[in-house]
Amino acid sequence: MANIFESTAIGGMVLKNRLIRSATWENMADDKGHMTDPLFKVYADLAKGGVGMIITGYAFILEQEQPNPGMMGIYDDSFVAEYQQLTSMVHQHDSRIVAQIAYGGSQTGYPAEGRLIWGPSAVADLATGVIPTAMTQDDITTLVQAFGAAAKSAQAAGFDGVEMHGAHSYLLSQFLSPYYNHRSDNYAGSIENRARIFIEVYAQIRKQVGDDYPVLIKINAEDFIDGGATFEDCRYVCHQLAQRGIDAIEISGGTGASGGEIPARVKINTPDKEAYHARYAAQLAVELTIPIIVVGGIRSPAVIEQLLETTHIALFSLARPLLAEPDLPNRWQSGDRQRAKCVSCNGCLQTRPGGNLCILNLEKGIK
Repeated sequence: MANIFESTAIGGMVLKNRLIRSATWENMADDKGHMTDPLFKVYADLAKGGVGMIITGYAFILEQEQPNPGMMGIYDDSFVAEYQQLTSMVHQHDSRIVAQIAYGGSQTGYPAEGRLIWGPSAVADLATGVIPTAMTQDDITTLVQAFGAAAKSAQAAGFDGVEMHGAHSYLLSQFLSPYYNHRSDNYAGSIENRARIFIEVYAQIRKQVGDDYPVLIKINAEDFIDGGATFEDCRYVCHQLAQRGIDAIEISGGTGASGGEIPARVKINTPDKEAYHARYAAQLAVELTIPIIVVGGIRSPAVIEQLLETTHIALFSLARPLLAEPDLPNRWQSGDRQRAKCVSCNGCLQTRPGGNLCILNLEKGIK
């Protein structure tokens, strides 16, 4: 029977276990997106803590578009040397590291005045109220090329793969959403058109990194908003990308406007509330032959083991629990099977000086 702490693989990337640190906004990079000593420490602690693979906090791919403070950047080659230090350090602890690359769009925590913010259409963001500028075909071409260039830089820096951020109402996922996508060209209307930008971005990334470099995507199972993308939309994109050679798919869901079904839900305090995107991931894992990753509310090894026994889900992503306990994988592997100490309060998502840190650790003076 499959178990949490056995070796597995994504494409040619071998992982020592089935646990992934899902992309988490640390709010610790400098104002240009470069690494800082506190951010290096975050990744050192994660690597030492035993997780099989780390997905970085989302890295912005165009210099003028930084959706939130403290984000990592990957918009030119000035990042390669410092990221080589990062990836080398992670590899010393037998962990793998994947760069998540993103364009945020109207999902931004910065004031929008004076900034060019792209969207599929000029529709106010339900969570932020920001109205983006509808993209031209030239803008789309620039975006696609920027994703490819970012992936090439990640490969040069020693990252073991890249992950396209196509979830949570960031720009790519807005193209998939009829609520946000009111275009009248070949990027709108039918699912084939709304999914087109995903296919083009993936193709450009693959062109830049070659056939053997692991490429992943994070995508919403559903947006959980009226008029948003549905699971059928998600399935279409996943099948199309799988046919074209994508190496793994991470299933998330929701947006900042999804009420109780936001990506980081609160009060995950019993096993039945855990792994809240698992039913979607399980269906895709039956339909596709590539590894399917599930993220969302995973807190207990017993829940992971149940999913390994009853579904074909291959890998399990944790975000907030590893903010609270970066050594959680080592703890579980040592035999201490108590659930993660994370109480799903989302206090770690409250922007504060020093970065987005678990408030339980702050209360104890741990930084």
